[in-house]
Amino acid sequence: MTSPTPRQLFVTTALPYANGPFHIGHIMEYIQADIWVRFQRMRGHEVNFVGADDAHGAPIMIAAEKANVTPQAFVANIAAGRAQYLKGFHIAFDNWHSTDGPENHALSQEIYRRLRDDAKLITTRTVEQFYDPVKEMFLPDRYIKGECPKCGAADQYGDSCENCSAVYTPTDLKNPFSTLTGATPVLRSSEHYFFQLSDPRCREFLREWALDSKRLQPEVANKAREWLEGDTGLGDWDISRDAPYFGIEIPDAPGKYFYVWLDAPIGYLASLKNYFDKTGRDFDAFMADPSTEQYHFIGKDITYFHTLFWPAMLKFSGMKVPDNVFVHGFITVSGEKMSKSRGTGISPLRYLDVGMNPEWLRYYIAAKLSAKVEDVDFNPDDFVARVNSDLIGKYINIASRAAGFITKRFDGQVSTEWARSGDAFLDHLRNVSDELASLYEGREYGKALRLVMERADAVNAYVDANKPWELAKDAANNDRLQEVCSRLLEAFRILTIYLKPVLPELARQVEALLNVGPLAWDQVSTPLPHGHRVNPYVHLMTRVDPKMLDALFEPPAAAAADDAGAAAQSGAAASEAMAPIAPEIKIDDFARIDLRIALIVNCEAVEGSDKLLRLTLDVGEGKTRNVFSGIKSAYSPEQLVGKLTVMVANLAPRKMKFGLSEGMVLAASAADGKDPGLYILTPWPGARPGMRIS
Repeated sequence: MTSPTPRQLFVTTALPYANGPFHIGHIMEYIQADIWVRFQRMRGHEVNFVGADDAHGAPIMIAAEKANVTPQAFVANIAAGRAQYLKGFHIAFDNWHSTDGPENHALSQEIYRRLRDDAKLITTRTVEQFYDPVKEMFLPDRYIKGECPKCGAADQYGDSCENCSAVYTPTDLKNPFSTLTGATPVLRSSEHYFFQLSDPRCREFLREWALDSKRLQPEVANKAREWLEGDTGLGDWDISRDAPYFGIEIPDAPGKYFYVWLDAPIGYLASLKNYFDKTGRDFDAFMADPSTEQYHFIGKDITYFHTLFWPAMLKFSGMKVPDNVFVHGFITVSGEKMSKSRGTGISPLRYLDVGMNPEWLRYYIAAKLSAKVEDVDFNPDDFVARVNSDLIGKYINIASRAAGFITKRFDGQVSTEWARSGDAFLDHLRNVSDELASLYEGREYGKALRLVMERADAVNAYVDANKPWELAKDAANNDRLQEVCSRLLEAFRILTIYLKPVLPELARQVEALLNVGPLAWDQVSTPLPHGHRVNPYVHLMTRVDPKMLDALFEPPAAAAADDAGAAAQSGAAASEAMAPIAPEIKIDDFARIDLRIALIVNCEAVEGSDKLLRLTLDVGEGKTRNVFSGIKSAYSPEQLVGKLTVMVANLAPRKMKFGLSEGMVLAASAADGKDPGLYILTPWPGARPGMRIS
């Protein structure tokens, strides 16, 4: 087993946008990076692992405005909820910061000045953009909808069609409208700032950096080659946005702000600087040190920014470029894309709330991960089988079979006089250390865990062959019993070292059981001392109960109901649950009700209420309305933001103890309020805020 030369590493994950809580895709990425970081630390390397909230941009500015708070307060509220996810899944960032921190403002402006003044790679030109005359702002693509210019599908965003996959510019849309106000946008000219990626210097550098065979994954490098060698080449990158905009001001350009994708990756550096400032370290010296290694874990959807813009920005501003960018796929559930409405969504907090062990998920995800850009599929049946078989049936089983005999029969003392070099049983476990280290280094976690479980199988075969429970029946076998059980605990210690990057909390419990300090990788060949006393065995991990998976994927409305209400009903029973048709009315009665399409621009729980959500609705009036709705049992706030629904617009305002409710959102439910649940009404695509229903 080789002893590595100490390294100093700077590691990040992609920065989550600060407009909502973490989803399971974030957790998957953080687990992948956290395993790699923990492995590097076990090898004796220095790792600086940092993250931050991506806090800028029009969406956050608009959401904050609708919530009647400052963008800073809006982001702070989101950031306050991060710790429960990170701690819950044992993800150990050294620092968590925000791209709105002073470090990011200073670094972004400094990098821009270097690109402008030293590299001469900043230029300006006049562009035409859609402008919302009601909101009085230029519209990002996501706030423009219309009919696809290729297939005619309605309600398509300003950059691509979800129906035919056509890509276009917002000005190509037919009958465009602003999703903020419903107004027809107008074209206006504005001076914009561009980073000249088309410059031959950028192409030459990126070909050298991105196509280096030792750097990007093959499929990522192939994609970079397409971008770099395509007929059109690299285009210049628009890095500016006009006021009003929540972001970082461009130096010497009043009313202009950096596009969020310029300052977001600089947030990696800003978080590291914030961490070093707090711990008394020299950020500039660390980044200037040639031995510093810089790595980014990201999803495949943001590869373009991280393999072209980001390294070019760093290179031509005189900063260190990344040593590598590790790209992963998405997470699916039983082969389908994540969807809460279809019951194929996994809420990380719900996973924890129903009592599921976070290390079950860490192990299962790791067992599926490789160095390729592949999607990771969560299959509930496979999850139960793999965790119960590998972690309980193979790994934990070893300790549970041996530790009790050591503490009860031998006062907790192990016998390891036999455990020196040349022991074939232990050498079979030790001799895969370098191979496993190589697999962890290369992020081939699935292969690593398969190899560990192969060795666990061999240990369990030793258990079955030596039957310590049989030896314990005769005191004449005590020496043999102590040796067999000590051998098993030593094997368990080695396997724990191999699994520790994936299962840090379980490893901590094993360290307490074995009465040792934190296990390091190079301790594989150093057995417990002869006569070392271990602690009494305590249960380390339970099996997965399949009922937990049922609770995890339970629809929101059913999850809030009791067991009887959540049970599936037959057709007859369902009919009985439906309310009878109300007395007949005339058309004039119906005409008095003004039903309107409303956009849910913000949604939040109401403190002190178990039933209400506070909805901020845009009904096309040029202002928003505040509506309280008793749908908390069926929907979480993040499910509703950005969705269209139907409301009673001419209902007299109702003063409630929580505030004034200015309308009513329509929802369907059974007569008893239980199954089949609560369902808000959603209009057909193409409907716009303010349209009247008649």
